[in-house]
Amino acid sequence: MTDNSLTQNLGELTEELLTKARGANSGRAAHGVYSGRYLKQALLTLTAGTTMAEHDSPPEATLQVLRGSLALSSAEETWDLSAGDLMTIPPERHSVHAHEDSAFLLTIRTDVS
Repeated sequence: MTDNSLTQNLGELTEELLTKARGANSGRAAHGVYSGRYLKQALLTLTAGTTMAEHDSPPEATLQVLRGSLALSSAEETWDLSAGDLMTIPPERHSVHAHEDSAFLLTIRTDVS
């Protein structure tokens, strides 16, 4: 599931995953793109209107929007993000909602607990 090759084309992978997400009942698809000793990255896609329900945050993570626009919401605040935006994910429960077909790179530091 995770490809640790040196080079990957995230644009091509985004297209593949969006096609998969459009055919999925959940409206989403994901692929691990890197898994190292201290770092994990996954490319996630959501179709327009799809919400990832509220879930716990990893201790340290970022979300980078590669395509589309989405909202990351905690109990206290909502951040609207679009292609090119990079956000540090707050260390609290949150949800993600896609305003349009979207892709984002999730980066998680794994050596913290």
